Amino acid sequence: MTDRDRALEKPADLDALDFERGRGLVPVVAQDADTGAALMLAYANREALERTLATGEAHFWSRSRKALWRKGETSGNTLLVRSLHADCDGDAVLALVAPEGPACHTGDRSCFGAGAGGTQRALERLDETLASRAAERPDGSYTVRLLDDRNLRIKKLGEETAELVAALATGDERRATEEAADLVYHVLVALRAEGFGLADLVAVLDGRAGGA
Repeated sequence: MTDRDRALEKPADLDALDFERGRGLVPVVAQDADTGAALMLAYANREALERTLATGEAHFWSRSRKALWRKGETSGNTLLVRSLHADCDGDAVLALVAPEGPACHTGDRSCFGAGAGGTQRALERLDETLASRAAERPDGSYTVRLLDDRNLRIKKLGEETAELVAALATGDERRATEEAADLVYHVLVALRAEGFGLADLVAVLDGRAGGA
């Protein structure tokens, strides 16, 4: 099975899956398409995957209730499916999704805990904080000060870039990492001030990945 073959785009593509191995079911791992965070694991039969393809919303099979269910049908926390992919053996599926609310029934973003997103989750938390600062405007916030002052934002971007270059030029690895983190923060603030967030940046990077 080639990489191209592993994309499940229409009902006929489901023929590539080995439902018999799992007694009619295959495990489905839902992964945030923007951040890469692992969100949840569920099971699906062919009908559930056909519903997913037809509606663009994740459908699964409940092994306890022995019934088809749509993620979020009671909680409202749906998973909008961007693409489905079979693994190399055809006995598991990866669903790249855009979560509308927490994926876990406990109310947590992920069933696998806060560490499931790794460094991407750290960036996501930063972006969420910036969005909160932009909406709530707390007194004394440095982020709010940057959001309100275009000249200061541009000045700080220049300063942080110069400091990163200087650290790299001198081979100061620890300082380079710290300066890079400062620059990423100021870049995300500058994007937030223009109405954009991490997801917009990731979308552009994803589009360029093939030509890197």
